[in-house]
Parts: sequence; C-alpha cells; structure tokens
Amino acid sequence: MTLLVIVLGLVMIRLGQWQLHRLSGRREANDIIRTNHAKPPVEWSTLMGDRHATATYQWRPVTITGTFDTAHELQVRYRSNGDDDGSEVVTPIVTKDGHHVLVDRGFLKRSSQQGDMQALPPAPAGTVTVTGFVRGNENGKPTATDPVAGKVRLINSDAIGRAHKIDYASGYISATSMTPAQHGLVPKDLPHLDDGPHLSYAIQWFCFTAIAVVGLFVLIRGDVKDRRKRRAKRGIAQQSASNHAARPDVPSGDGPKTPEDHA
Repeated sequence: MTLLVIVLGLVMIRLGQWQLHRLSGRREANDIIRTNHAKPPVEWSTLMGDRHATATYQWRPVTITGTFDTAHELQVRYRSNGDDDGSEVVTPIVTKDGHHVLVDRGFLKRSSQQGDMQALPPAPAGTVTVTGFVRGNENGKPTATDPVAGKVRLINSDAIGRAHKIDYASGYISATSMTPAQHGLVPKDLPHLDDGPHLSYAIQWFCFTAIAVVGLFVLIRGDVKDRRKRRAKRGIAQQSASNHAARPDVPSGDGPKTPEDHA
C-alpha cells in the first residue's frame, strides 16, 4: 500500500507540475497577444518572408497586397468562433513578386439546413490588400493537415504546400479586413486572454496527493492499533491459561465419607 501511494503521489505531483507549466505557457502566450495585436501593421514580408512565423510574431498585424488564387481555396472544417460552430475559408494570395501566402479570410457559421456543405463566399477579384494577424502553422496528424477534396482540418502551410506543389510562406495570415471588402465571412475573434483551468487543475492534483498520504497514515495507524489489540488479547489469553495450569487440584468434598468422618 505504501509503495502504491508513493507511486501515485509522484504521478499526481508530476501532473500538477505539468498543469503549472501549461499555466506559465498560457500566460506567456497571452502577454505576447496583448503586446503584439496592439502594434501598427507592417509589411508581411518583414515577419513571414524568409523566416518561420515563430511565437514572438504571433498576432502581429501585417498587410499584404496581391491577387487571390481561388483555384487552391480550402474549407477548414470543425472550427469555432465564440459560441458559433462552422468552418473557415483559406485562400492563397499571390503577391506581385510571386510569393504565395495562405490567408484565412474568415469564419463561416454552419448552416442549419446544409451544415458545412453550403457554398463558400467568393473572394474579391483583382488586386486586394489584406490586413490581418500573423499566425503560425497548426500541427497535427496528416489526416488533419493534408487537404482532401478542397477541405482540411488544420492550417499548415507546409502540408498544404506539398499537396498543392506550391512553396507557401511559413504560417498564414488571419484576415481582419480587406480592400475591396468581402462579404459573408466574419473575422476570427481573439482568444480569451485568461489563465484557463490550469491553476485549479494543479491544485486538485496536489490535493489528491495530500489525501492519498493522509489516507495512508490513517490506514497504517488503524492497522497498528488493531495489531496491538490482537496482541493484548493473545497476551491475556496466554496469561489466563498459564494461571489455570499453575493452580493445584482441589478436592470436591462430595465423595464418600469414612467412619472417622462421621465421628
């Protein structure tokens, strides 16, 4: 039992530390979002040109000008925006100097009649200027990152580039506005900048550890008490048997009497 509690305690402590690590990471990510999204937009190539969209560039506003490549448009399924479920529409944009960049044009709420099979709102034709946030690649299994029949679950420029045989810039741009304006899609909301449930989860794991240790102490204490009681009972029984064996035989006085007894 002690070994089991030790193993479980170590596992639960590690789980609590993991939740604290996730809390720290979430706070760092929130700080990056708060700092970056309020900055003025810059040209996309200064952050995404020949470099990867690292965590420090996340949610930096950028602008890009080019023409939408609607032939390689993708519907990103199983997405949410606030309380709404639906999909997002990713359309590559081609700049004048020939760079290809994925642009998440916005969110499309699921239709109550057609579900995700509804027609996608068209991208603006001609030269378009898009303003949006830098986003890094979303990672997952190939079944989620590789597009199939114009649909995909995660936005990963490397996987989409291999499927399209096009060299896309790393990451993608989540559009907030564009000129000329588009219709039928809404920009993605910023993530909730809170700590999430990680601190409460960590406290729960540490509490479970304390409960296990205290419970082990109570069980051991109860077992020791039971053993002492059993030993005391055995001692009393042995003492009683010893006393009984040591007593001399006493005549009962009910046997036949002799004449001398009558006299």
